[in-house]
Amino acid sequence: MEVKELVLEAMKKAGEPQNAGKIAEITGIDRKQVDKAMAILKAEEVIESPRRCYWQAK
Repeated sequence: MEVKELVLEAMKKAGEPQNAGKIAEITGIDRKQVDKAMAILKAEEVIESPRRCYWQAK
């Protein structure tokens, strides 16, 4: 599985908006990799931000 898929799956499982630090903690993936994956997911419009610095799957 790619990092972005793992990040998206973690967001879906959380059931509420999460920040990049929490996603890194949940998945065990390095924070920089999580940030890169989230940038890709944002560009693909797969995730959205209901409030500043918190993200969730659409």
